[in-house]
Amino acid sequence: MNNRKNILILDILRYMKLLSWNINGWRACIQHGLYDFLEEKNPDIMGFQELKYDKKPTLPEELESYHLFWNPAEKKGYSGTAILCKNKPLKNKNGLGIKKFDKEGRLQTLEFENFFFVNAYFPNSQRELIRLDFKLEFNDAILKHIKKLEQSKPVILCGDFNVAHQEIDIKNPKSNEKNAGFTKEERNWMTSLLNENFIDIFRTLHPQEEKYTWWTYRFNARKRNIGWRIDYFVISQEFKQKVKDAFIMGNVFGSDHAPIGMEVEGLK
Repeated sequence: MNNRKNILILDILRYMKLLSWNINGWRACIQHGLYDFLEEKNPDIMGFQELKYDKKPTLPEELESYHLFWNPAEKKGYSGTAILCKNKPLKNKNGLGIKKFDKEGRLQTLEFENFFFVNAYFPNSQRELIRLDFKLEFNDAILKHIKKLEQSKPVILCGDFNVAHQEIDIKNPKSNEKNAGFTKEERNWMTSLLNENFIDIFRTLHPQEEKYTWWTYRFNARKRNIGWRIDYFVISQEFKQKVKDAFIMGNVFGSDHAPIGMEVEGLK
C-alpha cells in the first residue's frame, strides 16, 4: 500500500512537458523527421500551428497512444492548428465562435481537470500592414476568451503570436519598427495581455537571454542567427511557481520556426 501511495505521489508531482511548434506544413515537417522528434521528446501535450493540411492524419504505431485534435483552415494549404496529448481532455473546442477567424483554423481549447490548454496561430499583419486591423481584432477576441476561461481554471496559451514583444526579442529592432510583427500596435497589445494576470514564461525565467524562434529562409538568416522571438507560452500567474523551465529548441530543424517548451509540476 505504501509503495502504491508513493507511486501516486510521484505521478502527481512529476513534471509535464508541454511543447509548441509552428511546423510550416504538416507533410513537409514529417519529411524532416517530425514523428522521430515526437518519439524522442515525448511531450505530454504539444500544440502545432500552420498545418497547411486539411486531412487528419493517422499517426504511426509509436505515437498511437496520443489523442490528436485537428483544426484545419477551410482554405487548402493555409493556416490550421493541431494538438497532441497523452491524457484525454474533458472537453475540446475549435475556434472562437467568430466565422472570419474560425474558418482559418487559428484556435483550439482543451479543458483538463486543473487547467485549460489553448493553442493559437495569430494572424500575420502582412506587408504594408494590410491585415493589422484583422489581427488586432483577433487579439482582442482571444484575450476575452482566455480571461473568461480563467474565471474557472488557470490557462496555458501557446503558439505563434506573430509579434516580437520587446527589442531583446528581435535581432534588428530599429529597422523593423514599422514592419509586421513589430509594430507599436502589436507590441502594445502584447503588453496589455501580460497586464491581465498572464506571464511570458520564457522571458520571466530568462530575462536577459537573446534567443529567437523564427528566421526568414532568405539571407542565410538562421545560420547567422538573425531572427525573431514570436512563439510563446503565456500562462496564468498562479502557474509561475510550478514551472521548472521554459526553453527554445533552436537546434531542431524542419521548419522556419524552432519548437518551444516548458516543464510544469503537478498538472497531471
